[in-house]
Amino acid sequence: MKKINLSTLFLSAAMIAAFSSCSSKEDEPSKDDIQAEDLPFLFNDNEIGNGDQEFEITGKYTLPKGTYKLRGWCYVTEGAELTIEPGTIIKGEKDTKAALIVEPGGKLFAQGTSTAPIVFTSEAAPGSRRPGDWGGLIVCGNAVNNKVKQQIEGGPRTEHGGTNNDDNSGILSYIRVEFAGYPFKADQEINGITFGSVGRKTQIDHLQVSYSNDDSFEWFGGCADAKYLVAYHGWDDDFDTDNGFSGNLQFLLGVRHPKLADTSLSNGFESDNNSNAGTENPYTTCTFSNVTLVGPLGQDAAFENTSSYIDGGSMNPQNGSKLGVFQAAMQVRRNSRLNCFNSVAIGYPVGLMIENDKGGTGQTAAAEGIINMKGLVYAGMGILGSDVNKTWKDVYSPDAGTTVDDSKVSFSHQFFLEQGNRYYESIEELGLKQPNSLLANLNYGPKSGSPLLSGADFTHSQLSSGFDKVNYVGAFSSENDNWMSGWTNFDPQNTAY
Repeated sequence: MKKINLSTLFLSAAMIAAFSSCSSKEDEPSKDDIQAEDLPFLFNDNEIGNGDQEFEITGKYTLPKGTYKLRGWCYVTEGAELTIEPGTIIKGEKDTKAALIVEPGGKLFAQGTSTAPIVFTSEAAPGSRRPGDWGGLIVCGNAVNNKVKQQIEGGPRTEHGGTNNDDNSGILSYIRVEFAGYPFKADQEINGITFGSVGRKTQIDHLQVSYSNDDSFEWFGGCADAKYLVAYHGWDDDFDTDNGFSGNLQFLLGVRHPKLADTSLSNGFESDNNSNAGTENPYTTCTFSNVTLVGPLGQDAAFENTSSYIDGGSMNPQNGSKLGVFQAAMQVRRNSRLNCFNSVAIGYPVGLMIENDKGGTGQTAAAEGIINMKGLVYAGMGILGSDVNKTWKDVYSPDAGTTVDDSKVSFSHQFFLEQGNRYYESIEELGLKQPNSLLANLNYGPKSGSPLLSGADFTHSQLSSGFDKVNYVGAFSSENDNWMSGWTNFDPQNTAY
């Protein structure tokens, strides 16, 4: 096991500048300003980690702005702090399934800016990048989950969870994660960004995950809030919540590529209390507001059969990942108590799924007001709702398919309408500027006259704190809303890093 103790090597910006007579006050610090012997954290000047799966970072360290290769699994251990400067590019090595893992008690301060984001991406050349080219970014803490202690998904050794909901894992701000999700073993991919029991003192905002080979974002317990998240052309789910996650999330965009979906069925939201639908506390009670979910339908005229298998085209990584099909904009199952307000979803085979699978009681919770879905606008769905996984049928079932009543529409369909939500047959009726991710000039904001420009409601108790009170439905106030400006990238395949 390789251990590097960096407790005496904390480098502030002033210290970095002092190492080089070439630096000036106007110049941003660079790794080139420091001699190689002063950076034992790096190998061959620009490699983070040595390629094995037990590389540990201990102590405190600042990674100067530069371009680096991440090799193997690098753990920011308990008590360690890793600061990454704005504008830094980190390329994950494919052969070593590179991943950066922040363990409970460790901290990552990765605070980019709107003009100088921090980018984690593939080491492959432009035009050759694929989902799953490297591992991904994992952040773990000591907040509560409903399994007490659990090992993080994807293979790393790290266990997360505790009793401190005020835990602080650092700052993640203005970051892009691209082409992550290499399978450690069959069906064991690391997500683009994974949060395990992360506490509420952690700052999380302005993150984009693109072309992940698994979920774009996944939370296992914890209570950290987040704003301004973008999931773009992911393989599996955009936003996956499990094991008692209770954070508040606002201003989220999820966009699907019509030829990239997972064999497990890809959803905008997928939410479980836990894998066996147990009743362990705390329940998954996360609350979302102002989300825009763009599904596969309506983007590709050739993509007409919403349940047919797809081939992935040039983005198929050929790494054992199994291609599959799309399912729902929002799937709430296995006793999850997820809440969503003031949000829009378009172009999914199924709009809403609230299932009573594995003995869960999600439909009862919804009827009793424990699950809330209010201020939603759906358009252009294959069907509005379904109660049964993998059926794509809008029929009523109180037990996830054991009993089916074909004479009634699904509970999910009924619940959506009873909550006062709105449904439009065509996507065009919403007046989004340009929502097709296969065309140029992407713009997911509403044009003048759009029904999304008003109608948001923040009077529900779930929205009493932690949310910006806005008038509009979805992630954007207008076609000129520019919170993605500067730091996002919707063509990482062809970007020269």
